[in-house]
Amino acid sequence: MDFEVLKKLIKLAKDEGVNGLSVEEKGVKYEVDLAGGPSVPSPAPIPHPIPHATHPTPAPVSEEDGLVAISSPMVGTFYRAPSPEAAPFVQPGDEIEPGKVVCIVEAMKLFNEIEAEVRGKIVKVLAENGKPVEYGQKLFLVKKA
Repeated sequence: MDFEVLKKLIKLAKDEGVNGLSVEEKGVKYEVDLAGGPSVPSPAPIPHPIPHATHPTPAPVSEEDGLVAISSPMVGTFYRAPSPEAAPFVQPGDEIEPGKVVCIVEAMKLFNEIEAEVRGKIVKVLAENGKPVEYGQKLFLVKKA
């Protein structure tokens, strides 16, 4: 458990005037309860200064095929392009590298660019444009290079 993260969450809850929140990251669940009652799950990523640790590790899909999934780091709305009239960030067949923006997930009116963490080729888009996604939901399948 990272006590610095916990202290930042407590400060965030106090500053935002909420009684509690719950955040789960990489199998560690942080709960802050300032009112002595049940906490409310946080629907969005915790804003900085918490380090850039909101992205789940790419999940292996089929090791013999070399496929990994790019998953949603938060609950929100999935968008394939930066605007309705723009081309998608990536299409099946596109080569990607770590740091390449592959989509946007909107959470609480914040547009969060989701970046690839692997080098490879987009095989399939799994999420539907403009539709809600859950934390950890697979968005793309990638054949690792």
